[in-house]
Amino acid sequence: MSADSVPVRVGITGHINLTRATEGLVADALRVELRRISDRPVHGVTCLAAGADQVFARTILATGGTYEVILPARDYRTAVIDPANRAAFDELLARAVEVIHTGYDRSGTAAYVAANRELVRRVQRLVAVWDGEPGCHAASTDRTIDWALAHGIPTTILWPDGAARLD
Repeated sequence: MSADSVPVRVGITGHINLTRATEGLVADALRVELRRISDRPVHGVTCLAAGADQVFARTILATGGTYEVILPARDYRTAVIDPANRAAFDELLARAVEVIHTGYDRSGTAAYVAANRELVRRVQRLVAVWDGEPGCHAASTDRTIDWALAHGIPTTILWPDGAARLD
């Protein structure tokens, strides 16, 4: 396989609490950014959280790409994913080409930090769906951006005009 045929590995970090309208805006912005990054389908890396991560996974699939999922903890699905969203989560998880586990049993900041760092380790580029507001814990979007930049990973921040987070 030539270097030209190897997909670019792109990770996602971003807000989980996007409005429904914002999810559409973000999907459009992601399609544009993914085309800018590569003229071929990309390989995504995601933790498959609600919001930006799941929009990213659906966008990757819609553009012909593949993705892998890093699960922060063994209890992630039951402890973190809202029961109303579990079917969508399960469908996206089933479409992943690989699922990586951090080794943590319980979801929490330490598991999320480990997952974010593993994500950054696996990518050539990072896309962040971020409104510019600082986070309140070590696994927040801004901290993941800082970690990626500190490790030389080119990072694009997307926050489309009209985007909003739920209160």
